[in-house]
Amino acid sequence: MKIGLNGTGLVNHADVGRIVQHAADAKEDGFTSYWLAEHPTGGFDALTVLSLVGQRVAGIELGTAIVPTYPRHPLVLAGQALTVAGSMDNELTLGIGLSHEAMMETLGIDFEKPIRHLREFLSILMPLMRDGQVDYSGETLKATAKLFRPPSKNVPVIAAALGPQALAVAGRLCDGTTLAWVGPKTVKDHIVPRISDSAAKANRPTPRVIATLPVCVTDDEAAVRAEIGKRLTMYAQLPTYRAMFEREGADGPGDVAIVGSESQVQDGLARMANAGVTDFAPSEFYLNPGEKDATRDVLRASL
Repeated sequence: MKIGLNGTGLVNHADVGRIVQHAADAKEDGFTSYWLAEHPTGGFDALTVLSLVGQRVAGIELGTAIVPTYPRHPLVLAGQALTVAGSMDNELTLGIGLSHEAMMETLGIDFEKPIRHLREFLSILMPLMRDGQVDYSGETLKATAKLFRPPSKNVPVIAAALGPQALAVAGRLCDGTTLAWVGPKTVKDHIVPRISDSAAKANRPTPRVIATLPVCVTDDEAAVRAEIGKRLTMYAQLPTYRAMFEREGADGPGDVAIVGSESQVQDGLARMANAGVTDFAPSEFYLNPGEKDATRDVLRASL
């Protein structure tokens, strides 16, 4: 299992320089990848930020986890992603996802039949990313286009997928999935079997499974878990994540976070690897500088 870092905890600061420095530190410490999310109403574009990271930080994979699909046409997103990829030497992975119905409501966007949307979106996006051209007409999305230049480098596409139907679409049409708030039991028993089976039936390579959870080395596990639950309680209220917590036998974010002593955190990382996670991108969580340093030390030692 490769270990990267997820910088999404910095997104709400909307500070490009701070994220560039965080990614530079990740590269210096030996992490293999750096991932950034995009909030649909945050006004902070993940791909643009990663293009700037790529000008300063070489030799580390950069990826979005995720860019919401509904606000962008797949042709627009393909053009942006390929432009970013061509602007730097870093490997770029484009992570996309449906986001959530409640978030789309704030934009006045209909969330009807999200699986259809994901299937049609990928049916346009993947040919463009692979071949630079597409001719597809779905029920809600269509595109007939040929890019000015065919893609000059491979940009893998992964899709956030948690439910059975989304996992089937991701396995059949793209290169893997990216997970948030999914514990090792659910990864092993639900995520990996379903997406792998779908990919195999479509004669596609074994999909990547990229996972993100908060990680903290601490002497006060209860306090840290309580704080994670307090700060991130909204995730327990979103239906897709709530279903994953129920599968895991967890009440919410604080229960699935990897928190505790050095050995407890090491064991938590091992469980994710044994469950079938190919890439783990922790979000470092801490309440004081000592926890921050201890967490980074354990993650570095696990590379």
